Amino acid sequence: MSILDWLSKKQKVSPQAEKLNIPGDLWVKCKSCSEVMFIKDLEKSFKVCIHCEYHFRITPDERLSYLFDKKSFKEIDGGIKPIDFLEFTDTEPYKKRIELAQKKSNRSEAMIIGEATLNNHPINVGIMDFSFMGGSMGSVVGEKVTRIIENAIINKAPLFIFTSSGGARMQEGITSLMQMAKTSAALSRLSDAGVPYVSILCDPTTGGTSASFAMLGDIHIAEPGALISFAGPRVIEQTIRQKVPKGFQRAEFLLEHGMVDMVVKRKDLKQRLLDIVTLLGVQEG
Repeated sequence: MSILDWLSKKQKVSPQAEKLNIPGDLWVKCKSCSEVMFIKDLEKSFKVCIHCEYHFRITPDERLSYLFDKKSFKEIDGGIKPIDFLEFTDTEPYKKRIELAQKKSNRSEAMIIGEATLNNHPINVGIMDFSFMGGSMGSVVGEKVTRIIENAIINKAPLFIFTSSGGARMQEGITSLMQMAKTSAALSRLSDAGVPYVSILCDPTTGGTSASFAMLGDIHIAEPGALISFAGPRVIEQTIRQKVPKGFQRAEFLLEHGMVDMVVKRKDLKQRLLDIVTLLGVQEG
């Protein structure tokens, strides 16, 4: 009996069936090398391809579980929600976009903030969620960034912000652009208070986010292969009418040209952050 006959008999499908009835949620295809992996194998490797080390995008909850002490995260201001104050409509009303994004992500906005511990060291944390309207920065995201900065000024614990954003949110007009100045001014006060700020740049970090709080850290860490830019390479090529270098605007290119301090694999990030906290002399809580 052939393997196809055996599988067909076991699954009660005809031998002539072109496809076997195998559940589709067991496997995942790498977007970089196209190799296929078991979902469980991918999860064990911190959502990093076991063949080419491509770093998949992950949720804020996954990032918290990978890096911080179990159940230590306490969210701050989780109920703040955006409103359609401009009554903006493009292909669909902004109000509807917000509702769909909230339903899809089960979050009120594209960022969560709060306090957590890293091996018992207190940390202020902000994590952007790219699945919520491309991690775009509107008035609520800017407000949350500002509030976690102000929280760090009060409790003096280091601030870690994980960025993943397509830039400012056009549906909120100039108000979204104002968040660049607002967050930058708040970080200036944080610097004056002598509180360290570590910016972890994830894929992608672009637009108004990269032009403000993402690139104003005391230490900049990038995940391998992350796109970090203001305008994308295609827009730049169309503007200057020249081809950009290979790997342009990727984490490794920025490291080579002095724009980030280090590129750290996801599996090594927790230890690297702990090393930084230890060097800074942060006491355990």
